[in-house]
Amino acid sequence: MLVDVKSFVGVTDEKWYRFLAARPGLTEVNFWRPSGGGFRALTPGEPFFFKAHYPLNRVVGGGFFSGFTQLKISEAWELFGEANGVASLDEMRGSVGRYRRQPIGLDEDPVIGCIFVRDTTFFHDGSTVDPPPGFASNVVQGKTYDLAEPSVAGYFDLLIHRLIGTTVELDLSEPWHRPGPVYGDPRLVPQRLGQQSFKAVVLGAYGRRCAITGNRVRPVLQAAHIRPLPQGGEHRLDNGLLLKADVHILFDRGYLGVDPKYRLMVSPRLRQDFGNGDQFYAKAGSQISVPERKADRPNSEFLEWHVDTVFKAA
Repeated sequence: MLVDVKSFVGVTDEKWYRFLAARPGLTEVNFWRPSGGGFRALTPGEPFFFKAHYPLNRVVGGGFFSGFTQLKISEAWELFGEANGVASLDEMRGSVGRYRRQPIGLDEDPVIGCIFVRDTTFFHDGSTVDPPPGFASNVVQGKTYDLAEPSVAGYFDLLIHRLIGTTVELDLSEPWHRPGPVYGDPRLVPQRLGQQSFKAVVLGAYGRRCAITGNRVRPVLQAAHIRPLPQGGEHRLDNGLLLKADVHILFDRGYLGVDPKYRLMVSPRLRQDFGNGDQFYAKAGSQISVPERKADRPNSEFLEWHVDTVFKAA
């Protein structure tokens, strides 16, 4: 069942905001939380806004929710760098330690909660906005709003127009959770993730192990697209598989495939072309590992496309 559009207003540090506002080239950011936690308030593609703490107490920018996962601090820095809102890994470790009220040991690499926001825009001084109606001063992390609610619809209509820079009329009571760009604007495509967000959420959804081999060596794991971007694919979780680097290559070249029931397919060409591949033939027909949540699992249409278009059946 389709639901109305929601938005989340997250409370952030003014220093984080000013750091990113000074770097307009960073349009995909990590709105991290010092504790792992979780975040289920939005669906990818829904608007997410940043409100600075007191004393500024203003909405200072926003973008579109691009997924959530838990990452080690080092992983968050590897994937997002300055888009974490800090200048270095050491500074990030220090910031997390201050929020946790205890320094992080040299041999520690704690897990943090990472909320990713794409197509971000930051408002500069003089153009920031009052908090939304009903935003209490004691809200610590943030608040979710239903944009079809008359009391807030006008407020968020203006904010969203600030993000997308257009005068097109938006009907915030109309569900956005459907295929294709909404109102013709690619930033409003439901489920679309940013490039780095895609890598991060696929890593988290697959439990940091290759979906086919079970390999857990983090440096060799890659977020693979089932339907590649040049062939009409998108950065979205159900278009992703976490694969070991060499397995990723075999999948992209059609020597491996996955059917809509998540069973491994191995092309006869693997043996014909290379006289090898016994480890894969031994697994042929067995189910690969998939995310726990059904909504995060590979989309059957994308898998069928790969089998029909890329997989070397003979």
